[in-house]
Amino acid sequence: MKWLCVVSMLSGLAISPVFAQETSVTQGSNAQQRDAFVANLMKQMTLEEKIGQLRLISVGPDNPKEAIRDGISKGQIGAIFNTVTRHDIRVMQDQAMQLSRLKIPLFFAYDVVHGQRTVFPISLGLAASFDMEAIALSGRVSAQEASDDGLNMTFSPMVDITRDPRWGRVSEGFGEDTWLVSKIAKVMVDAYQNGDPSKPGSVMASVKHFALYGATEGGRDYNTVDMSPLRMHQDYLPPYKAAVDAGSGGVMVSLNSINGVPATANPWLLKDLLRDQWGFKGITISDHGAIKELIKHGVAQDARDAVRLAITSGVDMSMSDEYYDQYLPGLVKEGLVSESEIDRACRDVLNTKYDMGLFKDPYNHLGPVGSDPQDTNAESRLHRAEARVIARKTMVLLKNDHQTLPLQKQGTIALIGPMADSQRDIMGSWSAAGVVKQSITVREGLQNAVKDKASILYAKGANITQDKSIIDYLNEYEPAVAFDTRSPQQMIDEAVNIAKQADVVVAVVGEAQGMAHEASSRADITIPQSQRDLIAALKATGKPLVLVLMNGRPLALSWESEHADAMLETWYSGTEGGNAIADVLFGDYNPSGKLPMTFPRSVGQIPMYYNHLNTGRPFGKENPGKYTSRYFDSPNGPLYPFGYGLSYSQFELSDFKLSSPEMARDGKITASVMLKNTGKYNGATVVQLYVQDVTASVSRPIKELRNFKKVTLHAGQQQRVELPITEDDLKFYNASLKWGAEPGKFNVFVGLDSDNLQQQSFTLK
Repeated sequence: MKWLCVVSMLSGLAISPVFAQETSVTQGSNAQQRDAFVANLMKQMTLEEKIGQLRLISVGPDNPKEAIRDGISKGQIGAIFNTVTRHDIRVMQDQAMQLSRLKIPLFFAYDVVHGQRTVFPISLGLAASFDMEAIALSGRVSAQEASDDGLNMTFSPMVDITRDPRWGRVSEGFGEDTWLVSKIAKVMVDAYQNGDPSKPGSVMASVKHFALYGATEGGRDYNTVDMSPLRMHQDYLPPYKAAVDAGSGGVMVSLNSINGVPATANPWLLKDLLRDQWGFKGITISDHGAIKELIKHGVAQDARDAVRLAITSGVDMSMSDEYYDQYLPGLVKEGLVSESEIDRACRDVLNTKYDMGLFKDPYNHLGPVGSDPQDTNAESRLHRAEARVIARKTMVLLKNDHQTLPLQKQGTIALIGPMADSQRDIMGSWSAAGVVKQSITVREGLQNAVKDKASILYAKGANITQDKSIIDYLNEYEPAVAFDTRSPQQMIDEAVNIAKQADVVVAVVGEAQGMAHEASSRADITIPQSQRDLIAALKATGKPLVLVLMNGRPLALSWESEHADAMLETWYSGTEGGNAIADVLFGDYNPSGKLPMTFPRSVGQIPMYYNHLNTGRPFGKENPGKYTSRYFDSPNGPLYPFGYGLSYSQFELSDFKLSSPEMARDGKITASVMLKNTGKYNGATVVQLYVQDVTASVSRPIKELRNFKKVTLHAGQQQRVELPITEDDLKFYNASLKWGAEPGKFNVFVGLDSDNLQQQSFTLK
């Protein structure tokens, strides 16, 4: 016989296990063995202990250590989040293994979104790389570091499709395109779990926010979603399904309502769709405090009613509230919740812990006592080389008049702007356990790149905004935005004086990271006026002006585009951001990123996205006409389209052709095009393929991304690029929500962005 949890001896604790299992029941066994193990365990559990497994507790002021210890000892806590050090995790796991009756291990979760200790570019930036290998590498490193810290689960990837840049959580997601985000969802789940979330260096994924959270009305966080079933299935649900199909062990439930029903109280969403149709077998977890919020949504009379709705709708674990523990025993006793519902949820939690390897070894990701590193944040633990390589690939060159870039590593550079020397902002939102003092700012990066550090002249130039109320709002939970008390004119005068001494001006402007975060929706998506005033003053010096943008959403940059000689979109580029930005500015790396979201000209154009449906009166660039779908006071198109991004070199496409004018059912044709680097720099670009279903039973988008290839060419080199198209690429949901492709004509487009395209056609038989 092999006693359960005997491995807790690794932590120096002499445990008297309550039950045992045969040696054949080990991690990595098949589902049948796991089910037998869990069924046997549940026979020994009281109702209260089963309910305890359904509680995911946040470490913080609301839950002091003494209360957590008491809850663990009574079997009232199933998992912990918001702690990221081995020592703290080990203490709580010791309590579970030493003090609780059944010694069921805890699991530990955290929001590892774009890095754990090594911070990579924000998710929107990762998508801009159009490089699946780079995205996968960021996920693998994140999982390794999270696992090394003792974590078992990450609340990631966030795959909410969004087409409204006012929403603050745009920074967490991968953009507007359903097909691209679905591809990335699979890549990230595979990277985190690496085939087995129990293995060292792997963690379990929990995809979020299920569902449709990116479509909140007005781009306002926590707001409602009202959407037709057709659009839901066509555009918004596929990325979640891609994550589930890839084996994501967890699903975090979103905070929004869907067509009047909050996701947390939505049995259609959590049972009919997720479980029955998609076959999800993992664990569902409410978002933070979401069960309590059912009262304010107006669907629950009180806390007790909220608990009834959540558990019967399919929410397994309650995150960061005490309601399950308080009300479920009484609800079961009164017959308002069946014990089978409790058993179902408990079984999901225990299955998840089994899959994490915790029943084989509760200290699976911690290792034996004494193995904790002396310095958790030691520089040697950080994957700095990977962070720098990946960050370079995410940057998008938006403008480069007069070949202002790349800069020369000689002469004098004026580095100006409130973001230029900010270690916190360059890390971006949801930077997990990243250490601010270890991040490289743009100022430090430029100084590292040149021989004479004195050739980099610096001035702050402006506050992020002069609106002190906004600064106070951003600093409410995380004091991170410094406010310079000098007058705006004093700061600008200092910056202009510095600029006059330089050969070129680099202004680092945009949003503080807290402006592109949860609870940070913006009605105005322009750069704050304080920074615009600075840009205008710098432009007036007559010196070449380069804008380096730091932001977590598409911004309306029409004014900036008119004033700048060059603009580089760097997002929030992470731990090695400053060095990576310097690599691009000086030409040590030729920018190759492409926009994963459309950049509108103004907030009035929102929502703006490339793959919209046609209308009966479509706008045409050549002959726009008055009675067409347009704005009469603004150009119709975006400032920068989806897929857009320049290079220091120039690329040309020619000789576009299809392998056949017809595609058979279950067949394939190949689009091919000649790509040539006609410039003087080696570089990479992304050849993009879009498809349009010309006539279908429902209106279809004017174009949809269906393939791409990132190609690196030396100056003067050319290469034929082949991009296959299969019948699966032509499928869609019809009015009856049936998935399939319809015969007829299809247009195929290739280009280097979604606006400038060459066209061919074929027929699906």
